[in-house]
Amino acid sequence: MYEDIDEIQTGVIAVLYGKYRFSSVFEDDAVLPEYKGSAFRGIFGQALKHVVCALKRQDCRECLLRQKCLYATTFEAFADNSETSARKRIAVPPHPYVIEPPYTTQTRYQKGEDFHFDLLLFGAVIEQLPYFIYAVDQMEKIGMGKRVGGKRATFKLLSVTSHGATVYTKDTGRVNLKSAFVKELKLLPATSENQESEKAIEVNIISPLRLKHENRLEATLPFHILVRAMLRRVSALLSYFDEGEPPLDYRGLVGRAREVDAVSSLRWIDWRRYSNRQEREMLMGGIVGKIIYKGNLCEYMPLLRFCEEVHLGKQSSFGLGKISITEITP
Repeated sequence: MYEDIDEIQTGVIAVLYGKYRFSSVFEDDAVLPEYKGSAFRGIFGQALKHVVCALKRQDCRECLLRQKCLYATTFEAFADNSETSARKRIAVPPHPYVIEPPYTTQTRYQKGEDFHFDLLLFGAVIEQLPYFIYAVDQMEKIGMGKRVGGKRATFKLLSVTSHGATVYTKDTGRVNLKSAFVKELKLLPATSENQESEKAIEVNIISPLRLKHENRLEATLPFHILVRAMLRRVSALLSYFDEGEPPLDYRGLVGRAREVDAVSSLRWIDWRRYSNRQEREMLMGGIVGKIIYKGNLCEYMPLLRFCEEVHLGKQSSFGLGKISITEITP
């Protein structure tokens, strides 16, 4: 997202973060794609626009309401010439949400079968959670997946929970915002203890990770490429959804990352998704699998732990780039 990550300034190092589980049941037999994030995102966007858009035939780029419209600020990421100099360096502003679909290869669901997805929200849009819940409730009318017998599968939203607490149920039709989990996701500084000692970690890429380096998609993942991606993600989120960029040694972090060894069992996968906006099928690809890094990693652990929560890389808003980190014995 940044043209040059070496020129980033300092700022506050926390962002408001919420994670909400939407539990539903299919009311028809359903056929979904193997990777479901894109399908979820497309239908979710349609439903939210229907719920909140006041000028439905107006192009968002030309709409006078775009800076206050929940749909535009959530789904239509526009660079703004009036932004601060730090934000101007971000080619594509980050979305304030991530949809985490079920990470399974199951494609066929029977009527009455349960399914769920998680919605991550960042910054001020957390306050608009009732609109997002209502939009998902309205997704029932749109349907999901391939047409079976001439129509898409419908479903019913049963509940929304947040870290085990109930936020919404279909039966009551009420949203309990007091139960909605919200925390400050902080980029804590690394401690000086054992900074020079070697550490080993295993990074598990759960959903396809799409990273560009020197204008090319990367099929391998040297540690400095991962670090660049983490710095971009962290800086973009904090710049747009908090008060500024984190005070990090960007040039030094990237430079020292080149000294970290990597043992990879990654693989590249391709899949196709249909874009409702572009009205065509698109070929997508990304890396999945596991990679072990070994070296002086202590200073990178705060970045890694932060990015475990927020995803990485291109198309992260529909669930790509989910990683998990495990410390292992060197």
